[in-house]
This record gives sequence, structure tokens and C-alpha cells, in this order.
Amino acid sequence: MAFSNSQATTFNDKVVRQFAIMTVVWGVVGMLVGVIIAAQLTWPELNLGISFLSYGRLRPLHTNAVIFAFGGCALFATSYYVVQRTCQVRLFSDKLAAFTFWGWQLVILSAALSLPLGFTAGKEYAELEWPIDILITLVWVVYAVVFFGTIGTRKVKHIYVANWFFGAMIIAVALLHLGNSAAIPAGALKSYSAYAGVQDAMMQWWYGHNAVGFFLTAGFLGMMYYFIPKQAGRPVYSYRLSIVHFWALIFTYMWAGPHHLHYTALPDWTQSLGMVFSLILLAPSWGGMINGIMTLSGAWHKLRDDPILRFLIVSLSFYGMSTFEGPMMSIKTVNALSHYTDWTVGHVHSGALGWVGLVTMGSMYYLIPRLFGQKQMYSVKAIEIHFYTATIGIVLYIAALWIAGVMQGLMWRSINADGTLTYTFVESVKASFPFYVLRLVGGLLYLSGMLIMLWNTIKTATSGRSVTVTIPAVTAHA
Repeated sequence: MAFSNSQATTFNDKVVRQFAIMTVVWGVVGMLVGVIIAAQLTWPELNLGISFLSYGRLRPLHTNAVIFAFGGCALFATSYYVVQRTCQVRLFSDKLAAFTFWGWQLVILSAALSLPLGFTAGKEYAELEWPIDILITLVWVVYAVVFFGTIGTRKVKHIYVANWFFGAMIIAVALLHLGNSAAIPAGALKSYSAYAGVQDAMMQWWYGHNAVGFFLTAGFLGMMYYFIPKQAGRPVYSYRLSIVHFWALIFTYMWAGPHHLHYTALPDWTQSLGMVFSLILLAPSWGGMINGIMTLSGAWHKLRDDPILRFLIVSLSFYGMSTFEGPMMSIKTVNALSHYTDWTVGHVHSGALGWVGLVTMGSMYYLIPRLFGQKQMYSVKAIEIHFYTATIGIVLYIAALWIAGVMQGLMWRSINADGTLTYTFVESVKASFPFYVLRLVGGLLYLSGMLIMLWNTIKTATSGRSVTVTIPAVTAHA
């Protein structure tokens, strides 16, 4: 029996355009704040004695802006774009999708106002106070309805692997946010955690490490599994490996959080469990990296001429490096040297700037011209310059902090023959100064690359036009 669907499908790319533009805007803002606080660490008098410009106020603003504003907008944009194309259907609800955009911008603006004013829950990556947490929950539930509703109405039987990663990110982040943000309000912008003592610390790092694992890894692996094959013009190297990678990663990541709490009041067996799962985590992480890089088999020559592909592939190199370094630093004897030093900060930024930053930039450079009816970005040369500026900036940044961190760890552990400390803490701070200057230079290079991207994005958007993508009506035979 023959049947036909006489209605063509038109994708909702308006919300994708909005999130893509704000990804670039918030990227510039978040990295500018990062450069300001890097300068303050180098020359502390730069806070000018103004409380809301102090390092303690601006640092959570920086992390929230980069993770949830820059990274969050990128995840919304790419997941909405990918789910429509791979399911061959329009987003489940235009109005709900629009609500996620405006709701998320309101969350970001609330953070930008409350954090410099000193309203904070004091939890890493979860500093926002309870009214904003409720808004985040509401936006996230609507996001889940739009995403999974779109998958539920898909016109193809298969669910592409990128959607598995986006879906896991949505579910896991909801679970983590509700668990860790449980609090007792004590005023309009003040609350106390529902947990106490070491239980609070364990909940915090269950959340903190898995915010990295699901928000900053699983979601961006969804980008990787769609945009690398599209930009390379090659199928995923191994679809079977991608499914094994998915299940191994999401099972293992949940258990690794306690490695943030070595040599604390956390029970020793819990610390060891976190270490073991962190070491196991190396296998699925590298499986995903290899799968992405090997997708270029037979197309390596494209790296010579394609700066967008370079962004995507080099991001995977940083992903591989960061996911080797993380398990290594979770080993207790290594952690005894690295803990509380700038080595940890270097590790975080090799993942954030190298993996999350570059894969986002590559994905946006793919998306933005298509969203505005252009064949490519306004200036391909500017993409080239951005790539080299960002990569050199990352290398300077993380190398400076690796050296500073190992040096700090060794100075703090150094003991004289009579058992007294060889160095005072202030001496280790003084010795770190040249590396802090180098870190600032790396951050300035990375920020300048983002400013180039913003200019390129504005020129592409204003010289192009919004396009409506339509799939022709489906005709099938049974």
C-alpha cells in the first residue's frame, strides 16, 4: 500500500540562530572576566578596592559565564539543530523552545547581577541562590520536553548517537542540579545547604565532577559526533564504538567525583572508589577521542585547507590529553603533589579552553553561515587567525600553570633536616609570579581570538539573511 505525507517539514532555526549568536557574545564576556581575574592574580591591586570587582566575586562570575552562558548556549543551539536534522522533524514546540532561550538568558543575567553583589551559595559551579536555581529547573524541564518531544515525533526509526549524548546530558544535569542544589531558604537571596559537613562536600563533588562529565563532556561529544562527520564529509569511523563509548562513559563518570576530596574527612574507601573509577574512565574517553579522530581516515588532507575541521580535530587532541591527565591526577600519590596547586587549574583549562572551547568554535563556524544563508563565514582568513591565536593561547596558559603547579607542590612539601618547612607560603606565591604573567598572556590571546570570532559572526549575520530549511514531503511504499 502506498501512502504519502503531503505536508513538507520546515525546521525551526530561529531559536538555533538566537542561541548561536549568544554563544559568541557570552564567550567574549566570560573570557574577558577570566582575563580580568588573571590580571588580578598577577597584580592584586587591580581590584581597585571595590568589593564587587574583587577576585572572590568575579571568579564565580567567570566560571558561570563560560560554562553556563557560553557552553550552555552552545549546547542549546547545537542540540536543537542536530535533533531536527537527524530526526527529520521540526522542534516539538516553537513556543517552548522560545521559552528556553529567553529563560536561559534571564538565568545568565541574574547570575551577572547577583554574583558580583556577593549573593552566593558558595558551591563550585552551583553558586547561584535558590530563586535562580528554581528558574534553572523550570527552563531545563522545558528543554527536556522540547528535546525528547522532538525525538518522540521523529520520522526516522533510528536515533543518531549524537542525540544519545545530548539526551544523557539533559537527564544527568537535571539529576545533579536537583540533588546538589537542595537548600533551606533563609531570605530572598540566602539559603543553607540541606546537607552538612562531609556529606555536603561529597554531594558537591558528585555534582561538580559530573557537571564536567555531562554538561562539559557528554553534551559536547554530541557536537563532535555530528559536526566532525559533516565537516569532514565522512561517516563516523565506528558506529559500534560510538555506542560502547556512550554506555561506558555515562556509567563510569558518575562515580569519579570523590577524587576531588583526597586527604579530607571523606571515608578512605570512598576516596579510593573515586580514584579507581577515574582510572577506568580513561578507556571510554580515549575510545571517543580515537573514534572522532579516525573519522578523518582517508580525508587527512582536508586539515591543510579547512580551519573549521582543524578546530574540531585539535579539540579532540585536548580532550584526549585532559582525559589522560585527569585520571593520573586522581591517583592518591600524584594528588598529594597536585592538590590545591595551579596544576589543577591548568588541567581544568586544558579541558575548558582546549576541548570545550575549540569544539564549540568549530561547531559555530559550521552552523552560523548555514543559519544565515551563506556558503561560508564572512572571512575564512579570520577563522585561520582565530585558530592559531586560540591554540597558542591555550598552550601558553596550561604550560605556565603546569610548571607553576608542580613547583608549588614541591615547595610546599620541601622539609629541612630538622623537620621545618623549607619555604614559606609567600615564597611559593612569589615564585609563581612569572607564570601568572604568562597565563595572562595566554588568556589575552584566547580572548583576542574570541573577539575576531565575534566580528566574523556579526559580518556573516549582517551580510546574510535568515533562511528557512524545508524537507520535501515524504512518500513511502509499504
